[in-house]
Amino acid sequence: MVNFFRRHVFHNFTLKLLSLAMALGLWWAVAHDTPAEIEVLVPIEFQHLPANLEITSDAIPQARIRLRGPSRLIQRIRPADVHADIDLAGAVPGERTYDFSSQQVHVPDDTEVVQVVPTQFGLSFDRREVRKVQIHPRVIGTFAAGLRIARVVADPPDITIAGPAQRVNAVDVAITDPVDATGVVSSASFITHAYVSDPMVQVVRPAPVRVTVTMEKSPATSGGS
Repeated sequence: MVNFFRRHVFHNFTLKLLSLAMALGLWWAVAHDTPAEIEVLVPIEFQHLPANLEITSDAIPQARIRLRGPSRLIQRIRPADVHADIDLAGAVPGERTYDFSSQQVHVPDDTEVVQVVPTQFGLSFDRREVRKVQIHPRVIGTFAAGLRIARVVADPPDITIAGPAQRVNAVDVAITDPVDATGVVSSASFITHAYVSDPMVQVVRPAPVRVTVTMEKSPATSGGS
């Protein structure tokens, strides 16, 4: 009997004891890992938007997602771990209401979605428009007495813009960041950038703009000399 215990019970006793402790610890962690909930705010991701369309809604919706799961997992969840998406395939110009449910929310394993807000939201669409507009340089500064600006040239003279058709067609010109020509007495060039004020209209392939300012004598000065 002693040999039996020595051979089958006490052999590698420390290792067996450690394994038992780990098993008990794992059982305790699982048995005592009570369910918990958390709410995260995530942007709604738009999938498969037709290439010829633009979203024109001023407010892009976000989703409030309530999740439930083991507290050890819930405590580690971050908004970046949750993804909510809507399939926009088949959208056409105009307004449309989309249903939103837990089936469109992707969450970490071992967690479940118990609530989504909103359950519906509306989006408006317009066809995508691309066109060129002239660049109007903005020149500021204090000039020497008897001098005035004779000519301002932008190179390139225009840029390509894109966005919702109605918004793009409402843009008359693109303007540059202010160019300070203080102290110029003949001609000088400046590197700047052009932009449009409508945030829904973007500049296609933005690039620096060279603005050349040429000065001349004012008529009063020329006549008196």
